[in-house]
Amino acid sequence: MSKIKPSQGAPYARIMGVGGYRPTRVVPNEVILETIDSSDEWIRSRSGIATRHWASDEETVATMSVEASGKALADAGITPEQIGAVIVSTVSHFKQTPAIATEIAHKIGAGKPAAFDISAGCAGFGYGLTLAKGLIVEGSAEYVLVIGVERLSDLTDLTDRATAFLFGDGAGAVIVGPSKVPAIGPTVWGSEGDKSETIKQTVAWDEFHTERPEKFPAITQEGQAVFRWAVFEMAKVAQQALDAAGIAPEDLDVFIPHQANMRIIDSMVKTLKLPENVTVARDVETTGNTSAASIPLAMERLLATGQAKSGDTALVIGFGAGLAYAATVVTLP
Repeated sequence: MSKIKPSQGAPYARIMGVGGYRPTRVVPNEVILETIDSSDEWIRSRSGIATRHWASDEETVATMSVEASGKALADAGITPEQIGAVIVSTVSHFKQTPAIATEIAHKIGAGKPAAFDISAGCAGFGYGLTLAKGLIVEGSAEYVLVIGVERLSDLTDLTDRATAFLFGDGAGAVIVGPSKVPAIGPTVWGSEGDKSETIKQTVAWDEFHTERPEKFPAITQEGQAVFRWAVFEMAKVAQQALDAAGIAPEDLDVFIPHQANMRIIDSMVKTLKLPENVTVARDVETTGNTSAASIPLAMERLLATGQAKSGDTALVIGFGAGLAYAATVVTLP
């Protein structure tokens, strides 16, 4: 018989507040066209992207995260000292150790919370949200700060016609706390490692250290293969998340997919047969693909502009490198 005392966590968890930070520099497609042979019309038709934000030297992964976290804390109405864990999803923090989460926790004045980074690419926010929910229900933390943050401009090959126009920078954060009613549904998540070569870093860090290639490591992808996978397979995952939460498409108020590409978003809406009254996040047009930051940034903008409101039921799904994915249904803060 076990002598371990049972956990004293909350019955459920919910998103209590959201915050976002977009770098001040707005980069139109015309800037991208200085280094690739393309056109504004081609970029818009292929991706739906018109502008993106690129960080300055001062807008680091840490500083952007601190700004987004401050807004999320204010939105949730809690103090930094109440945070029991900080989870940061990023692929663009260039120090293997220590985790950037520890620095962020210190800078926001969170005391001594658990703090760690995760690397799940564009699915990272969903992974972090799921971990936060588990910590709260299990009783290891009362409030958890989940951050998705990227400086993908550091990992963009501006001469690569397939990817130069895609990526942007930014940070999105949410506070996850206890709830008396279900407000974060079961997560449908997984990975398809046999497709890991379709989105990857061009040169491994150890190769860069020993062989010194001419170009700094960058993110590359097989666009058509990723597009087909996202449209056909991720629509199935999204439907599984709806089923797991006991939600029908007509019960949804909001759909917040990873902001990878407007064509992917529109195709998923069609495949899922979402009603016209469902608000769809299309933040990619002015923010670009910010990987782990894209879902919380899109969520924050929908709430700030009144396109979505507190209490709305939203389907969120992230997908990308790995190929990893995570989808769940949440109640908006």
